[in-house]
Amino acid sequence: MISDTSCNLDSLDPYVPSAENPWNVTRVNHLYRRIGFGASKAEVLAALSQNPGTLVDTLIDEAIALNTTPPLPWSLWNRDQFDAAEDANPDNDLNFYRQEGKNQMIGDLIQNKVRERLTLFWSNHFVTEDDTYRSPAYQLQYYSLLQMHAIGNFRDFVYDIGISNAMLVYLNGDENVRDRPNENYARELYELFTLGVDNAYTEDDIQETAKGLTGYVDNGGISWGDILFDPSEFSNETKTIFGQTGNWTYDDVINILFQQRATEVATFICSKLYAYFVSPTCSEAIVAQMAQTFITNNFEIAPVLRQLFKSQHFFNIEAIGAIIKSPCDLLICFYNELGFTLDAAINTNDFIRGSVRILGQDVLNPIDVEGWQGDEDWISPDLLIGRWESARFIINQALQNNLQQFRDFVVGLPIGTAADGTLQPTLSGPEVEIVVRAIVNYFFPRGIADDVIFNEILGVFKEIFPPTYYEIGGSPTWDLGFNEVADQFAALLDYIVDIPEFQLK
Repeated sequence: MISDTSCNLDSLDPYVPSAENPWNVTRVNHLYRRIGFGASKAEVLAALSQNPGTLVDTLIDEAIALNTTPPLPWSLWNRDQFDAAEDANPDNDLNFYRQEGKNQMIGDLIQNKVRERLTLFWSNHFVTEDDTYRSPAYQLQYYSLLQMHAIGNFRDFVYDIGISNAMLVYLNGDENVRDRPNENYARELYELFTLGVDNAYTEDDIQETAKGLTGYVDNGGISWGDILFDPSEFSNETKTIFGQTGNWTYDDVINILFQQRATEVATFICSKLYAYFVSPTCSEAIVAQMAQTFITNNFEIAPVLRQLFKSQHFFNIEAIGAIIKSPCDLLICFYNELGFTLDAAINTNDFIRGSVRILGQDVLNPIDVEGWQGDEDWISPDLLIGRWESARFIINQALQNNLQQFRDFVVGLPIGTAADGTLQPTLSGPEVEIVVRAIVNYFFPRGIADDVIFNEILGVFKEIFPPTYYEIGGSPTWDLGFNEVADQFAALLDYIVDIPEFQLK
């Protein structure tokens, strides 16, 4: 929803760091949590010495240059081939292959940044449910298509997604024939994919568009084979769409949509990008500027992202911590930001895939055609405990694997007292608050302003040693050189995952 009630009054002019709005760990993590799925400590430290705009360009350029993930061996199998594989090995049923495809996606979300963030976004825009079309091969083909177009041209994206196997089956395009036009895809093309509900189209437009989309029904008689165009099933008659009359084909439908409804398409898509990347409370003025950039650049996605992520508006404090983490955000960002190795027996991709599914985000299988609504839906009471325990599982598995990595993380954290802004291993007893404040500022988007909550966190960190260790002149005096710092940090992490602000990004 577009609104002018946002408290974020900054413009899309480039963000220039200043004393009032410094380029610090808060804004670095803000960028990485929105443009990707978090950053390692090394990446955060490196970013502090870079120009924000240059960093954004580098991340987007890397995404554009990134090849799609090589397909798994079964990406072109039909139903008979999957059945034969299951007959040869009963453990390799359809669910096995679908989970394998989803594990691949989770691995990409962990490994990559901008491209995969957009891939997840588009999977919740051009929604299909693999529970509906069922073919693991269709699932992989659909995922590859999302990757290919994630940061490319939106018009080309719309064209290709409409005749993809997964979408044709999911929205009954494979049943859309001249004598019985099926309106499902035509309706969602306008309502969910390009224009928005009841915006600049009529029921007549849907009916006529459905006729223009007929004919993509030929799978050669092969279950789960490629679905191709059959001219004999095309509605070869005059159609009127958005006031334009002719014997329109699929190509014509897409051309007319983007020619006659360019402003509406751009505004709708940019409002969704804004809500996803900035705040659920949209700014009409900012969305309008983004939409103009979209149109000016012939619906290329990258220029809009460059404009947004480089802007004062994006880095305004009102945008920081304004979004509730999705399950993928919660677990993948936490995993990436810690950078810890887990117990060798843990298949990380499988754990995260299974966990986010339980928490309501089964990748490549949104809840319905409108997708996950996000925001407060992610933190219903029956899901919160699962969110806490899933994050805690990462902590515990890292502890079992290597305790020393916990101390190594704390030493050298950003926002400290050294000239380069990092903590030093010589910080001692009375300075423990500096250490804990640095940790808190790292994992909470706006830190913790409430002194009561901060002191509780500080108490958890300090608990392992007697109070005298933290006093001036105490003997011995606590410092970051203590091996027990690892246990202190682990206890702190275990505590903060339950704090409400940890659910924000």
